[in-house]
Amino acid sequence: MDHTALLALFDRELREGARPDGPGVRVERTGGVVRRVAGAQGWNGVVWSALDEAAADAAIAEQIAHYTGLGVEFEWKLYGHDRPADLGQRLRAAGFRAEPEETLMIGEIGELVVGAEPPPGVRLEPVTGPTGVDLVADVHEKAFGTDSSRLRDQLLAQLSADPDTVVAVVAMAGDEPVSAARMELVPGTRFAGLWGGGTVESWRGRGIYRALVAHRAHVAAARGYRYLQVDASSQSRPILERLGFTPLTTTTPYMYTP
Repeated sequence: MDHTALLALFDRELREGARPDGPGVRVERTGGVVRRVAGAQGWNGVVWSALDEAAADAAIAEQIAHYTGLGVEFEWKLYGHDRPADLGQRLRAAGFRAEPEETLMIGEIGELVVGAEPPPGVRLEPVTGPTGVDLVADVHEKAFGTDSSRLRDQLLAQLSADPDTVVAVVAMAGDEPVSAARMELVPGTRFAGLWGGGTVESWRGRGIYRALVAHRAHVAAARGYRYLQVDASSQSRPILERLGFTPLTTTTPYMYTP
């Protein structure tokens, strides 16, 4: 599949065709916008839009009013090929703040280089309950320097209510969690998403990230998925390219706080 067709498939299955993916989550379609509503403890945001210059500002104002009425922060997930071309500027003018740009990368599982094993002394353990979730949250805070309470609540809820839609794994060096990642499996699509791959600073550069990608790729393949997609940072993009992932476009989170 060529890059244009693959990006169109991604848009159609995961963005325009988005569906509820967790307990209490709603997906709403209104005025050329598809948005996710998950309440105060979940991720809220616009996942897809089909707007022109005449409709964009009104659509932006509508989303601000909607989420402000709910009293929650939300994200407009803007991709490099979204229209109108100045949508990012319009979002900033409306009060959104742009987070660092990432690269949407997609790999066909059967063509990826996924034979990596963790380094000596490190083992990968599946996360199935609260103890494992606490380890993932601990790694998240150490690797990214951010609060992990929302991640903890989200992962616990998914594992409890719909465990077939999420895979989480933690890399352990003895009793110390040193890296962790998760994968979102989207039923009815050909895509599984890789998220949260983070390694504590003292363990970086040893191949653990590659081993986590390989582990999740094997799980996704066994469950019948064809593609893996990643919003890659500048640090992970070179690793993913060496594994066979293709960069397709950029993605920038635009955040709005009521």
